[in-house]
Amino acid sequence: MSERREVERSLAVPALRDDAHKGDAGRVLTICGSRLMPGAAILCARAAQRAGAGLVTVLCLDERLLDLVPLAAPEATLMQLGQLADLPFAISSREFHSIVAGCGLGQSPETKALVRALLMRVASVPLVLDADALNVLHDAAEQIREHDGPVVITPHPGEASRLLGRQIPRDSGGRETAARELAEKCGAIVCLKGKGTVVTDGRGVFVNDTGNPGMATAGAGDVLAGILGAYLALCSTGDHPQWTPFDAACAAVRAHGLAGDLAAAHLGQRAVIASDLIHWLPQAQRRLTS
Repeated sequence: MSERREVERSLAVPALRDDAHKGDAGRVLTICGSRLMPGAAILCARAAQRAGAGLVTVLCLDERLLDLVPLAAPEATLMQLGQLADLPFAISSREFHSIVAGCGLGQSPETKALVRALLMRVASVPLVLDADALNVLHDAAEQIREHDGPVVITPHPGEASRLLGRQIPRDSGGRETAARELAEKCGAIVCLKGKGTVVTDGRGVFVNDTGNPGMATAGAGDVLAGILGAYLALCSTGDHPQWTPFDAACAAVRAHGLAGDLAAAHLGQRAVIASDLIHWLPQAQRRLTS
C-alpha cells in the first residue's frame, strides 16, 4: 500500500532568509527550446523566475534563441556551447542548483546525446527531465538511474506509456500503480500528469487536487517544468535541509494546478493559455503559503 505524505509539509515552500541573495534563491539552468519551438524556452524560464529562482540561465542550443529569449524574459542570462563535450565544464563552472531539460528540444540525436551527458557526466545536480528529454529515452528509461543526483520526470500518459512499455490506465488507482512502477524503473520522482497528477518516488504518493481541463493547452507542461526547476533548486542551496525533492515536486504540481484554476476562474477554461498560468502563479503561491 502506498504511503500518503502529509500535504502540509509538501506544499509549504520554504521562505528565504532576510539577508538572502540570488544564489540563496537558487540558480536554475534551462536547456529548452529550438528554432521551431522557441516558446518552450521562454515559458520555462519565465515560470522558474516567477516561482522564485534567483537566477535563471537559458542554454541556447539554437542561435535564434539568443535573440528571442531576452525580449520575453529579460532577467534571464544566456549561455552557449561550443560543442556538447563542453557541457559538464560549463555547468560546473556556474554552480547551478538545478537543471531543467527537454521542453521543445526536439527528438534529434543531439538531444539524446545531451540527455545522456546530463545523466552520466553532470554529477549530483538535481535534474528535471520533461517532454523530449523523456521521448529520446523511450527505449532506455533505466538510464535515468545512472544519474547520481535527484531526478524528477514529468511525463504525460503517452510519454509514460512509452517509458514503461505498457498503456497507462485512466482510473486513479491504475494511474497511481503505473506511476509507482515508473518511479521504481527509473529511480526517479515521477509526476504523471493529467487529472489528479500523481507524484511518487516509488514509496510516497501525492495525488493533486488542483487543476482543470483548461490546462490541456500547449506550453502548460513547460510552465510546470520551470516551477519544478525553481523549487528543486532549493534542495541544493544548503539553506533548507528539511526540503526534499519529493516536497519540491508536490509543491510545484500543486501551485501549477492552482494557477490554472485561478486563470480559468477569471478567463473561462476555454480561454486559458500557458502564459496565463505564469500570470496567476504569484497569486497561487501566496495562497499556498499564507
